[in-house]
Amino acid sequence: MTPADYDYLRKFLKERSGLDLSADKQYLVESRLLPLARKASLPGIPDLVLKIRNGDGRLATDVVEAMTTNETFFYRDKIPFDHLRETILPGLIRARAARKSLRIWSAASSTGQEPYSIAMCVKEMGAALAGWRIEIVATDLSQEVLEKSKAGVYSQFEVQRGLPIQHLMKYFTQTGELWQLNADIRAMVQFRQLNLLQDFSHLGTFDVIFCRNVLIYFDQDTKAVIFERMAKGLEADGTLLLGAAESVVGITDAFRPITERRGLYQLNPARSGRPMGGLMPQPLKVAAAR
Repeated sequence: MTPADYDYLRKFLKERSGLDLSADKQYLVESRLLPLARKASLPGIPDLVLKIRNGDGRLATDVVEAMTTNETFFYRDKIPFDHLRETILPGLIRARAARKSLRIWSAASSTGQEPYSIAMCVKEMGAALAGWRIEIVATDLSQEVLEKSKAGVYSQFEVQRGLPIQHLMKYFTQTGELWQLNADIRAMVQFRQLNLLQDFSHLGTFDVIFCRNVLIYFDQDTKAVIFERMAKGLEADGTLLLGAAESVVGITDAFRPITERRGLYQLNPARSGRPMGGLMPQPLKVAAAR
């Protein structure tokens, strides 16, 4: 790959997906795009770049998907899901007792492990959410990973990463060497294609937004725009969850961190003008689903 090819791909990927590649990431591009070039019966990446320049839309989409498909696994980092189960959901159960509805967004959901982990957390609340309308919306740029997500089928390796054995036995059915999430869990999640660079106000407002381990690939200006849009799509007392290596500090004042809850943020009332309705309530004891 020539320097000119790499420069073109950097600009192309940033424009199409927000991915901000530094000058020293050429090895990453080569490792992900060489297999794609071979699959398309092309001699190498320069030929792939030429076809994109000449308007091959299908190949352009494949390049974006190859570069933006990121690693994920069930209950990744564990702590955010502990917060969801022990603090966020109990607090929302109190706050939404009158309307009995919750909306949760998993942004950049990749192959589905995060939104399905959220669904299992909700299911584990048992009777505390009986009769509630729960919407879990999962979005990703890649149509390919969305199709895998909808099927809810995972390998032995994938279910061994982060998934408690009791949840594997409780919520999955084994077929040969593969495991499929049971229909009731799959039905809890709506999968939609979405580019975070574009307006997403049509998704509506949410009580909880998971946007973890994706913004680290964007530049500061792009992050700021996305945070502003998410602030408009979050309920006044809602919660934003970011990845362990991500923060709003120095990027936006639309959110402020929740004390002693790493990775959790709520709207800044001084900025939004909306009352908070109280920060994180004490955990509510609930009976787990059986």
